[in-house]
Amino acid sequence: MSADREAPFSYPGLERIFHERGRLAICTCLIAHPDGLSFSDLQAACDLTDGNLNRHVHALADLGIVTTEKQRGSGRPQTLYRITKRGRQRFLAYVDELESVVRDVHERSQSTVSPRKLATT
Repeated sequence: MSADREAPFSYPGLERIFHERGRLAICTCLIAHPDGLSFSDLQAACDLTDGNLNRHVHALADLGIVTTEKQRGSGRPQTLYRITKRGRQRFLAYVDELESVVRDVHERSQSTVSPRKLATT
């Protein structure tokens, strides 16, 4: 028997690094903005505090999912955040797996009888 048949609800593609609201928002936002975003633009788009954004970006950067680039020019230096090619691949694979969870929930919720209905019959 294959592993899929033994544990059909294990969803091995759900990577823990993405399975958090802030990191999900950051990766989704950076996929939508391939040229990258500044700290303040990313913060506003994801509705995160300075500390939360910093913590999540560091966790993603430690695994090579996002990159940070300090840009200097006239005025204050700015940090630009981008998703890496490998980070994009991993995140899209995660989203595919998440879609399979949603599909399974919908398919199986349509085909099952609730325990309450069983008790009344």
